[in-house]
Amino acid sequence: MKTNETMMQYFEWYLPNDGLWWKRCAAKAAKLRDLGITQVWLPPAYKATKQDDVGYSVYDMYDLGEFDQKGTVRTKYGTKEEYLEAVQAFHRAGISVFGDIVLNHRMGGDELEEVTVVTDSPEDRNVQIGGKEKILAWSKFTFPGRKGRYSRFTWDHTHFTGTDYDERTKKSGMVYRFAGKHWDPDTDPEKGNFDFLMGMNVDMDNPEVVAQTKKWLRWYLDETGIDGLRLDAVKHISFPFYRELLREIRSREDKPLPAVGEYWSGDVGRLLYYLDQVDGEMSLFDVALHYNFFNASHAGGNYPMREILNNTLLQQRPDKAVTFVDNHDTQYGQSLQSFVEDWFKPLAYAIILLRQEGIPCVFYSDYYGNPVQNRPLVPNLGKLIKLRRYYAYGEQEDYFDDDDVIGWVRRGDEHRSSGLAVVLSDAGGGTKRMRMGEEYAGELFYDVMGDCTEPVEIDKEGWGEFSAAPGSVSVWVRRSAFENLVVHE
Repeated sequence: MKTNETMMQYFEWYLPNDGLWWKRCAAKAAKLRDLGITQVWLPPAYKATKQDDVGYSVYDMYDLGEFDQKGTVRTKYGTKEEYLEAVQAFHRAGISVFGDIVLNHRMGGDELEEVTVVTDSPEDRNVQIGGKEKILAWSKFTFPGRKGRYSRFTWDHTHFTGTDYDERTKKSGMVYRFAGKHWDPDTDPEKGNFDFLMGMNVDMDNPEVVAQTKKWLRWYLDETGIDGLRLDAVKHISFPFYRELLREIRSREDKPLPAVGEYWSGDVGRLLYYLDQVDGEMSLFDVALHYNFFNASHAGGNYPMREILNNTLLQQRPDKAVTFVDNHDTQYGQSLQSFVEDWFKPLAYAIILLRQEGIPCVFYSDYYGNPVQNRPLVPNLGKLIKLRRYYAYGEQEDYFDDDDVIGWVRRGDEHRSSGLAVVLSDAGGGTKRMRMGEEYAGELFYDVMGDCTEPVEIDKEGWGEFSAAPGSVSVWVRRSAFENLVVHE
């Protein structure tokens, strides 16, 4: 029997800089397996510009916490040896590991170079607002601490298309395009052209860059044994690039190498266009669904819940949708802050975990809480993950016919005691009449979330009257499943 896949983003922005994270990952692997997690997305494992960096200010992708560079051997998360041990621990638990791949930019160069640039508008990179001038750019990466181990390739200004900082004038936040270079036209149209994001912008048209990127990825896969890729900021990289890269890498791998891209846009049209441009070689995080959750959580019970799935990948390309409620970038204080309100999170997680479409990604802070920001864990999230693991199977029928109360049923299959009914209300609560099927006639269903205490009996024609309390979700399961989840939890 096929088991539902569930991913967890196993990190968040505000983890302690104590170098113990990889050890914590290894220690938790078995418990995550028992919970029902089948995939983990781990943070960037390579050396950043400083020890306490989350990992997206990439310095040396060949240094996984092995060399004394940027004032540290370990990364924020630990050493290379500890990282490899964490990957192996997840594998022993039967959990696939997704590595975080950040290719768009580099930071923390080792030497300055004088480079001729022009200045483009930060708001429309197609508009040049400054003539040629010379700046000092941190564009030379020689990796002196690594001393050529694994790769002797070094970077200079010819491998980049632009930067945002001039050491000579100390100006930052600029869009300096290197003379003779151009922004790649096959990127997101936001800001006219969103090739440039930050730091030293990698030139994906440079044949040396392309060759070295392929070489590095093959090395990384062989060195670490990871199973899949989380691709950062794909909207800022030439759209055909990943299509060709993934095809070539997969042609030599003896495993599928699934990939999920972060294309940050709430416009499902842009997400669909990108999937077409890469010929479906990857899945995408369903950012459009995240914004539906965000908007619903801030609507004070006035969101039209019947439309909660409209204009999302979950609705239009479920085979390519990785769904999520929040992540490290949407946390308070981050660049994409759009944190879903606490009261709505159980409803949102029920949607991504208990439906048949898409692969859900649970956020670390939602499961464990975040003491740094005084954020609570999501109530009953562990129970929802287990419901997905054991009982969310079979034919699905939706009852999205009301602005306040919606629901659906899963009619079960060969998984023992599977089948459930879900009712959500963003307002005053209510009841939804839904059909489980005649084979359930006479059975009692119980609300495993605990809000509704009286069981629902399925009538002879297979229908039941399932309820949800105001602003909450109720999940109704058979008695055997209820006892397993509630009595023995």
